[in-house]
Amino acid sequence: MIHDAIRRMPRPQDLVGMSTQELRDTFLVSNLFKPGEINAIFTDLDRMVVGGVMPTDKGIELPNHKETGRAYFLERRELGAINVGGPGKVQADGQSFAVEKLDCVYLPMGTKSVVFASDDPANPAKFYLLSCPAHAAHPTRMMKSSEATPVNLGAQETSNQRTIYKFIHQGGIQSCQLVMGLTALAPGNVWNSFPSHTHWRRTEIYFYFDLGGNVLSHFFGEPRETRHLFLHTDEVALSPNWSMHFGVGTSNYKFIWGMAGENQVFDDMDQVKPMDLR
Repeated sequence: MIHDAIRRMPRPQDLVGMSTQELRDTFLVSNLFKPGEINAIFTDLDRMVVGGVMPTDKGIELPNHKETGRAYFLERRELGAINVGGPGKVQADGQSFAVEKLDCVYLPMGTKSVVFASDDPANPAKFYLLSCPAHAAHPTRMMKSSEATPVNLGAQETSNQRTIYKFIHQGGIQSCQLVMGLTALAPGNVWNSFPSHTHWRRTEIYFYFDLGGNVLSHFFGEPRETRHLFLHTDEVALSPNWSMHFGVGTSNYKFIWGMAGENQVFDDMDQVKPMDLR
């Protein structure tokens, strides 16, 4: 099911008067994975769609939605899918991809038929999806997690030692607008994307997973007017282009980051000094 309601973002100044529940209703996306279902929402963040598919005993086809205004979902969109569950398959216009945990599939504009399936219903695949508008078609591709470009950042001393794996980006899987990858924190490390940054050129969406029973606090807002959300595993924090996005957990974890906007330059960031945060 793709929900009819569009998740709309407030202006920066509107955060000041929002209650905890209003913040959660606006910036938090949960319950993405339901057995045998597709669950997704449209946002007004560069018209990105965020979703989850958890096939069990049969394949699940990507449906169209009236909000696309087109004959099929990817007629003028592109999509990235990263598996965070058991082994599965993605079938796209006659091509079939065997997708293990942490593998990524990119589906370009013009892909008509998309079906997600699990190899074992008792250990179902869980495909995390991001989609954004596109104006050019690139080749359909799958990338194994072992093939993703790794970047090591942070340090044990600052509790933010982590490895970034780039999948859909300028030096990897080519796309029109979408940028997508994942970050894994080393054991004993808890801070992500800190020191923090903003980038007015791109929206960013964080999907946190492999938290187990631990909890994570995700920080957002402008540097001098910050807010936070408490998240559990398999939950999403939406980040408008004017907002920071970083977090801290009670243990190490992983998260998938995805962006769309005016450029695909990964390190095009406006840094925020920790002492300037309020």
